[in-house]
Amino acid sequence: MRILLVEDHPQLGESVQQALKGAGWTVDLLRDGIAADLALASEEYALAILDVGLPRLDGFEVLARLRGRGKTLPVLMLTARGEVKDRVHGLNLGADDYLAKPFELSELEARVKALLRRSVLGGEQQQSCGDLVYDLGARRFSLGGEGLTLTSREQAVLEALIARPGRVMSKEQLAAQVFGLDQEASADAIEIYVHRLRKKLEGSGVRIVTFRGLGYLLEALDA
Repeated sequence: MRILLVEDHPQLGESVQQALKGAGWTVDLLRDGIAADLALASEEYALAILDVGLPRLDGFEVLARLRGRGKTLPVLMLTARGEVKDRVHGLNLGADDYLAKPFELSELEARVKALLRRSVLGGEQQQSCGDLVYDLGARRFSLGGEGLTLTSREQAVLEALIARPGRVMSKEQLAAQVFGLDQEASADAIEIYVHRLRKKLEGSGVRIVTFRGLGYLLEALDA
């Protein structure tokens, strides 16, 4: 899953980015509101983390523009402002959660997981396709009750597929979840990750089906 982090404080932004990357997410770090607005209008994210006090365009305006485009992407606001009126203003604009600075990285990670659980898994802790089970809290896949060992990019592809049951995802859509803004997105590389995942799913009741010219679908064989 791909997250947009917008924080203009260099040290804090990099610390949060590394913590979230360490937890296995793809994280784009931007430092001003204009860049954030452009990214949210053109890229696909599972979650946005917005600092309120951004240069060029503050976090409230970035959020307002996002909601104005009809996007329901979950948004976590970071703020040094402790006033109730600011929190109420952000929530009225459509923020899903607030976290006041300073904060512990462990709390931020917990809130990110909670927001993704509600938005991606409909509030459930786990999602399954046949005997493939994804635990969002642990960010772990198991197959037939046994842990499935995946690289970070294999994990990102499988997360995207299991989060959209019954939907075909194109290579371009999958690449958007795997590669960050600072990386060269390669739709052809998705074929490699899908091939590796198929090898790891062999012999199970789950497969990745190719729809030529359209993309890939995760399905249970007994479905």
